[in-house]
Amino acid sequence: MIVVNWAALGAGGAIGLVMGAFFFAGLAFAMRHALRCENPIPLLTLSAAMRIAALLGVGWIVLAQGGPLAELGYATAFLVSRFIATTFARAGIPKAGAS
Repeated sequence: MIVVNWAALGAGGAIGLVMGAFFFAGLAFAMRHALRCENPIPLLTLSAAMRIAALLGVGWIVLAQGGPLAELGYATAFLVSRFIATTFARAGIPKAGAS
């Protein structure tokens, strides 16, 4: 029988939700500023590099401290936060043909 460490899974999930919120909040912030810039490529590149580095760095720490189940919770929670963020982003876009 496989023993599941629910505390590690939950802790990884909680950290994943927080990091997902920061990741997509950073993306929204960078996109708002990039749309006002004349040359948005450096801003978006720096934003992506910082967000990806933070996400992977925290993921590495979660794996080192909590083990594979904590990392599974972290990754799953990030995917859930991605689903939530894309759902909210699509809610503001009108459907094709609607005026």
